[in-house]
Amino acid sequence: MDGLYEQLRIALHQVWRRRWLALGVAWGVCLAGWLAVALIPNKYESKARVYVQLQSILPNQVGISSQEQAGDLMRVRQTLTSTANLEKVVRQTDLNGLVASDRDLAAQVTKLRESITVTQQQDNLFEISATASQSGLSNAQNAKLAAAVVQSLLDLFQEGNVGGDREEATQSLNFLDGELKRRETDLQAAEQRRVEFEQRYMGLLPGEGSIEQRLAAARAEMAGLDQQIIQAQSSLAGLRGQLGSMPATLPGVAAGGTGTVTSQLASLQGQLATARANGWTDSHPDVIAMKNQIDRLRPLAAREGPSAGIANPSYVSLKTLVAEKEGQAQAASSRKAQLEADMAQLVSKQASEPGVAAELAKLNRDYDVLKRQYDKLLEDREQVRLRSDIDSKTQPVKFKVIDPPSQPSAPETPNRPLLLTAILALALGAGIAVAFVMGQLQRTFPTQAKLAEATGLPVLGSIAEVWTPARRAAARQRLVLLAGGAGALGAAWAILMAVEFWQRSTVA
Repeated sequence: MDGLYEQLRIALHQVWRRRWLALGVAWGVCLAGWLAVALIPNKYESKARVYVQLQSILPNQVGISSQEQAGDLMRVRQTLTSTANLEKVVRQTDLNGLVASDRDLAAQVTKLRESITVTQQQDNLFEISATASQSGLSNAQNAKLAAAVVQSLLDLFQEGNVGGDREEATQSLNFLDGELKRRETDLQAAEQRRVEFEQRYMGLLPGEGSIEQRLAAARAEMAGLDQQIIQAQSSLAGLRGQLGSMPATLPGVAAGGTGTVTSQLASLQGQLATARANGWTDSHPDVIAMKNQIDRLRPLAAREGPSAGIANPSYVSLKTLVAEKEGQAQAASSRKAQLEADMAQLVSKQASEPGVAAELAKLNRDYDVLKRQYDKLLEDREQVRLRSDIDSKTQPVKFKVIDPPSQPSAPETPNRPLLLTAILALALGAGIAVAFVMGQLQRTFPTQAKLAEATGLPVLGSIAEVWTPARRAAARQRLVLLAGGAGALGAAWAILMAVEFWQRSTVA
């Protein structure tokens, strides 16, 4: 701890011995820094906050989606800083006095665009800021210019009403109508070419699409026809079996009104045939009961002998079903034979003319492209027409100024009070640092201990400096001059600060 204290005392002594050097360096740094700060032009900034609400009540079906709303908000920024708007701003503000030609106007517009910032703080909330630092204008004029630029932008935006440009909508509708007519003509020609091609090559097969698709549809239909033929043949075999075991006529009815044994037997056989036609199997209890009764009545019917009979209704019904199933099977077989012949004819044409498939693919591709373009243009035209009606009958943009343009009283940059104070502190530190470095470079020893450490020899003693009255008076005079120089440095800083705040008060 004692060593550190000793080093501190030595450093302070070295700086104090070179105090005039430190003061001179401080003055030099202050003058250079303060001059650089004085050359920085004041930049005044004005800000305003506005609320821009686009169509939000109408649903997305009218073509105003969330993505389009974001694009509309981006157009708000672009509209505010467009060249036409900025030229009007230059003409309406003090910048017009700096314009003598079109070249000067373009330069002022470029500088003005760089000084304007549009920031989106929330979804529909914008902050518009503009800075002014014209060298030909005073501080007060620059402050007023910044506020005037922001106010002019707000006025121009309200007048322009970026939401509904009816002339642009009309031009878009006329363009879309012309394109739709042209696309409609091309689409009709493509449809006619497809019809002619189908009449030549593909009219025989069912379905739609290419040759491969129609062949696949024909094969699928043939598979269904095969199933129908198999089912019809199976049903015919069962019906014919039932028809062979069923009598065509039934015995007559006795005079007393009661049925003979033969008629009872025929009735039971008809019921049994009907049950089997309904799908009952031989293991069904009713079928077993009817078969037992038939077995008991057959001997009695044989002893009774033949008798006059009537037509069996079950036999007639089965004959009708057999005829119907035979007709279905014959129709399915005929359709299958027709499809086979048509497929063979188409395959032969395809083999003899290999370019048919390529021509069909080209026709379909051309037709699909034209159809998609036509549908897209038709949808776009309806959306433009609907949005044009919306813009003409409603207020597309709601514009509200939340915070009017602020009137700056102090420059946004530079912060001169902070810079002046920082330069003063930097100058004092630079002066002390230079004095300390120069003390480190000296060839003398500040204390006996340093001398003994450097030489390795014991130091017997030291001779103190003798101060005469005349020398003391001269030292006091130099000290007063040093204090005056340091005080003048502080006074210069205070004067500069006072001037800065006075200039700000004149702006306000």
